[in-house]
Amino acid sequence: MLQLQARALGDPTRYEIFRRIAGSRDSFDIPTLTEEFGLNHNAIRQHLAKLVDAGLVIEYTASSRGRGRPRLLYRLSPSADSRWGLIGPYERLAMLLTQVLRSGDTPLEVGREAGRQEMTALQAVSESAGPLEALLGAMASQGFDPDLEVDGVVVEAHLLECPFASAARADPEIVCSIHMGMVEGMVEGIEGFEMDSFEQADPMSGQCCVHGHLVGTSTSAQIASPARSKAEKKEG
Repeated sequence: MLQLQARALGDPTRYEIFRRIAGSRDSFDIPTLTEEFGLNHNAIRQHLAKLVDAGLVIEYTASSRGRGRPRLLYRLSPSADSRWGLIGPYERLAMLLTQVLRSGDTPLEVGREAGRQEMTALQAVSESAGPLEALLGAMASQGFDPDLEVDGVVVEAHLLECPFASAARADPEIVCSIHMGMVEGMVEGIEGFEMDSFEQADPMSGQCCVHGHLVGTSTSAQIASPARSKAEKKEG
């Protein structure tokens, strides 16, 4: 993976695109990057594909608003290695554990506050995001690799990855409590979505899941892949 990332960043233009994405909490679409870098759409798309393949950037689909294809959005991958001048997942975990020791708060409380801060930052740059887009972006920003199932107003967000997997296996009581708090803190700030429960899985074998529902005007929201209906998943 390191060699793949090094090759991906070996192109000066691609490196600048990566640094632009890495230096912001915002998500970027292809038209925005096309305008900023003065390149055509295909060139930007090819650069982004290389960064996604190298695990440096993640791609997800914005919620659909009206007709036409939903936008593809790109943001920094939480698993991007810290050797590229970034803060990696285990550095983030170390800072949270330091906060637990310094403050005397429980891991759950520290996680909740970290989640609230992350959601506040995300909302500051994505004010127009719908609840499902916000949920995807929030979970993706922390490296959970979310996969949504939507059945009417009922939403399940399956967290396919754990960015702290090795640490969680070693000490699930502390690490999983931090992550549960992060999820709860982020979900608190999503207007139009309420969490009903959080299904915490064994880090050795399972995947955690956020169970919730849309409320208010958000009940008519629609989102394209990776959110799929349960019927679609059974057919697949």
